[in-house]
Amino acid sequence: MVLTYDDSLASQLEIALPALDAVALKGTFFLIGSQIRPEQVERWRAAAAEGHELGNHTVRHACPQASYPPARRLDTSDSYDVEMMIAEIRTMNSMLTAIDGKLQHGLATPCGQHLAGGVDYLPALRASGLVRYTRSAGSSDKRELDPMDLPCIWFDEKASGADMIAAVHRAERTGGLLIIGFHGVGGDYLKVNAEAHAQLLAYLKANSKTIWVAPLMTVMEYAAR
Repeated sequence: MVLTYDDSLASQLEIALPALDAVALKGTFFLIGSQIRPEQVERWRAAAAEGHELGNHTVRHACPQASYPPARRLDTSDSYDVEMMIAEIRTMNSMLTAIDGKLQHGLATPCGQHLAGGVDYLPALRASGLVRYTRSAGSSDKRELDPMDLPCIWFDEKASGADMIAAVHRAERTGGLLIIGFHGVGGDYLKVNAEAHAQLLAYLKANSKTIWVAPLMTVMEYAAR
């Protein structure tokens, strides 16, 4: 299974990363270029050096205006076209390489969707070869895993550690890949409770002989063998 964290949030550096390190588990952190502060660069670089994955979450995180009605149209993916979105993903890849030194990265699409100006940019992204995988959102009933449209489940602050562990139990029964997405952990927005998050990590650590937890790139490379 894979633990992913979106949006370059301070609570991830202050709470989520130390919690992962305490139980020797590695996560995938999808960074937004415009949200990375200069003083955070070395901390993200250190996280990558310790085995955590840094992923592409674009430079500006442009979502459809319907997702954020107060947002200016200029700031939404409605104002993009496919070429612009692909260029932004390419630019973010370069930023990530400057931080972690790696030439290959994965992408988490902003707001879990892949539209630019109302057009699906996933076909163009597939053809570009820019990313090794794309994590979208929601569940999937596909029998075969599509590396360029990976499903993900989410929890909010109402979720307990038991709720998260129950999702792991369901994945254990059915088999296959489970990707969990987080935003804030114990702070910021769309947050989960830090104690609940720690309970999930403790369960995964205690059952590490039967549950493989790894960065998403590592899992995708294994699946491609």
